[in-house]
Amino acid sequence: MTPFLQLTLALAIIILAAKAGGYIAVRLRQPAVLGELLVGLILGPTIIDLVHLPFVSDPELLHEEIADLAALGVVFLMFMAGLEVELDEMLHSGRASMFSGVLGVVAPLFMGAIAAVPFGYTDQAAWFIGIILTATSVSISAQTLLELGVLRTREGLTLLGAAVVDDVLVLIVLSIFLALGGSANGEGSVVVVVAKMIGYLILSAALGWFVLPGLVKWVDRQPISEGLTAVVVFITLVFAWSAEVMGGLAAITGAFIAGVGLGRSPLRDKIESKMHIITYGFLVPIFFVSIGLEANLREITGSLLPFLIILFIVAVMSKVIGAGLGARLSGLNNAESLRVGTGMISRGEVGLIVAGIGVREAIISQEVFTVVVVLILLTTLVTPPLLRYVFPRPIAAPAPTRSTAIIKER
Repeated sequence: MTPFLQLTLALAIIILAAKAGGYIAVRLRQPAVLGELLVGLILGPTIIDLVHLPFVSDPELLHEEIADLAALGVVFLMFMAGLEVELDEMLHSGRASMFSGVLGVVAPLFMGAIAAVPFGYTDQAAWFIGIILTATSVSISAQTLLELGVLRTREGLTLLGAAVVDDVLVLIVLSIFLALGGSANGEGSVVVVVAKMIGYLILSAALGWFVLPGLVKWVDRQPISEGLTAVVVFITLVFAWSAEVMGGLAAITGAFIAGVGLGRSPLRDKIESKMHIITYGFLVPIFFVSIGLEANLREITGSLLPFLIILFIVAVMSKVIGAGLGARLSGLNNAESLRVGTGMISRGEVGLIVAGIGVREAIISQEVFTVVVVLILLTTLVTPPLLRYVFPRPIAAPAPTRSTAIIKER
């Protein structure tokens, strides 16, 4: 088979298996995302090893193609999360988001570094491991909260805002670390790096507020086949691209800002309906499964196993303590603070990016990178059931909202 046909078959397997896993999880009263993640683990090198099956002639090429599609999946997932957010409500939770985001970075940074020292890592490597643990990926939490119908609660909005703060702080800390370490990536001024981030956030927020709603309204009136869908895809991709290239932020931050901006449009329901099919029918299942494709539990042997166990405990507790304490100090009650901290547990693509930089700069070894990949998978797997546990029951009791109505269609 040609590489195209190999990719076609692999995607067919991934999408069908992901939806089957999600269906089984829902039947067992668990979030669908949990089943899709477990399917990824099964299809990954731990059990089946999809990219090395006999029909694959170039495993590295297939892996890269799936990874690229998965990256698009998380971009559009965060766009959809942004589209669900009421901006006024999110700004109202700004203080709680700031406190949760800051302490949700500080606690993992120090706890992770301290945990790494007894395993013989140098001070430089230990601090870098702490930096890896600071990264949060709320794409899994956002999807779970959407399924539970609680994304627009006080805790959900605080969580989304804290994730943006977390994203900015992680990259600032990484830039400072590389600059102080004298690496090639750290030659630029830290002040310039921070200024770029802040400048991008201000500019993109202004465009989202003043330009995007009017732009999509104008395009929707033009005689263009699926013009609204096309311009929304364009906006999402450009905002994601510019976040990394112009702002030094993660692409998902730009996509989220685009979603929040278009959420102000009177066409929000129409946009959500059109983007829902592309996102959840094609790209998001690939993203969830791809996380499992990155992990090989069979490589975690010897001293790496206790190291992984300790890091996992620290990864969970540091976010619950740090982000949870930040939420509590800002006025949320104990139960709400616990939910915010729990929603920050999942690590993801930002953690992988940071770990990849560590390998390239020879700060951490390939073995540590493997541990990080498995750690990210484990934190991602435990987050959905923990969120279901800490949110009050019955989850589906409130009157249906736009979010819950769409989820029921999945």
